[in-house]
Amino acid sequence: MSIQAIAFDAYGTLFDVYSIRELGEKLFPGRGMALAELWRDKQIEYTRLRTMCSMYKPFWEVTQDALVFSCNKLGLALTLDAQNALMGQYARLQAFPENLGVLQQLRASGLKLSILSNGNPHMLQSAVDAAGMQGLFSHLLSVEAVKKFKTAPEAYQMAPDVFGLPAKNILFVSSNCWDACCATWFGYTTFWVNRASAPLEELGVVPHGQGRSLTDVVDFVEKNR
Repeated sequence: MSIQAIAFDAYGTLFDVYSIRELGEKLFPGRGMALAELWRDKQIEYTRLRTMCSMYKPFWEVTQDALVFSCNKLGLALTLDAQNALMGQYARLQAFPENLGVLQQLRASGLKLSILSNGNPHMLQSAVDAAGMQGLFSHLLSVEAVKKFKTAPEAYQMAPDVFGLPAKNILFVSSNCWDACCATWFGYTTFWVNRASAPLEELGVVPHGQGRSLTDVVDFVEKNR
């Protein structure tokens, strides 16, 4: 194991998908967190269904479909203005507070950094710009290039292809345990950012490293370079 590059998941790892609850609470008092949680769950479910059925649709549209379903499920009257406001906020989700400093530290150490995400290109660029992360990533890798969402092998293959490295020499970092586990199956060295102290998925595979925030990635990298 010799880490030469890092591929970060975006949503939930670099950008807080549940920060959308604040706007949700303003629009639908008392229901902001319920909306944020169901929206996220349905969004991921739709990516899996579409990949299994070879019915790709850009992540922005999948995210919008999941929002509409979630509001219908929760009995929330989603006006066009509210929908536009929520989707606009999703395009510039809050970054976790430690992330910018950690990314700058990793980049300064000589490592090549990328994002490998279900998000389509304009979503990723918008989120990176809003978080002040411009210039930190060599590549913003979107599954739109392969028309299959993670955890399809074709999606994971993008980082080895652009870096010209075996997957084992690339650290894949995700806050989604299912993502970290499946990336481990693929062959990456993996790190699970377990912000919520969640249990390990019962998949018979364990990420190579685990921590509570992105700061813990630095220690893992220093031990495995």
